[in-house]
Amino acid sequence: MTFVVSALDAIAPPRPGATGWFDQRAELGRGYRHLPPSAQYLLAAVKRTLAQDGIGDALLAVPEERRAVAVGTNHAVAGIHAEIDRATVDGEAHLLSPTAVPYFSPNLIASRVAMEHALKGFSLAVHTPRTAALEALQAGLRALRSGRADWLLAGATEAVPPESDKAAVTVPGAAEEGALALVVEPEVAVFAGGRRALGRVAVRSVFVPPGRVGVPEEVRAAVGVLLDGLAAEARRAAEAQLAGDGSRVAEAVAAALGVPAEPSGAGSLRPLQAIATALTRPAGPRLVVAATAVGNVSAALVTPTTPG
Repeated sequence: MTFVVSALDAIAPPRPGATGWFDQRAELGRGYRHLPPSAQYLLAAVKRTLAQDGIGDALLAVPEERRAVAVGTNHAVAGIHAEIDRATVDGEAHLLSPTAVPYFSPNLIASRVAMEHALKGFSLAVHTPRTAALEALQAGLRALRSGRADWLLAGATEAVPPESDKAAVTVPGAAEEGALALVVEPEVAVFAGGRRALGRVAVRSVFVPPGRVGVPEEVRAAVGVLLDGLAAEARRAAEAQLAGDGSRVAEAVAAALGVPAEPSGAGSLRPLQAIATALTRPAGPRLVVAATAVGNVSAALVTPTTPG
């Protein structure tokens, strides 16, 4: 069975570092003020996506136990972790918000979406540095193909990490913020509903040992396995881009692909944003790759629907 992306939407600041750009009351209504910003962003992106023509009705036509959600994030709740640490050290734990503290677990971001929209097939959260959103989409697509669900909501959400989180800030001033949600359905269901698919996405991942990046032939072999796991189009994609972290792994993978490594901010949102761009501004197949210092490399082959 072929699965396609049928809708997507995003929440993002108008420019990096912008403040006061998100109005949670206008986007979500009452009852969301105490949620962490990353949860608010994702819920708003999901709400916008499901409000598109035919998408909400298509969701309601799917049994609750056949609906699923997969979300990737790196720094969704880093601010809460910093607040808890500070309050604990200062002996002021009693001042922590009982509404916000449960979100010390980033898994609750996906769970909140699952609860609000009765996505009972499975709720998955992935937190691998840089590649989390691609890996979440990969796992969700694999579950659809294996018959575990019929309808998938995939996404990513990030909040700017606190200044104390030095490990997150590899590109100064470029920390990611916002969220993106996309719906994946069987192609036959989209056509039967008289709707138009945005396109198809395939995702694969490999591990490139950081200690072996000095051996080009081994890196090329790993990248070859990655591309072969996608489709023939992966080797002749009209465009290719790699979001890296400035590491030797990212540089080696970029060299093996023959593309520049574009430094990205802390987070996993950017690769999913690149997928959205490829689907909404079709210009032929596009390869979107993310690589990180610890050796995780994920690639998405995006094949948009031809206009007309």
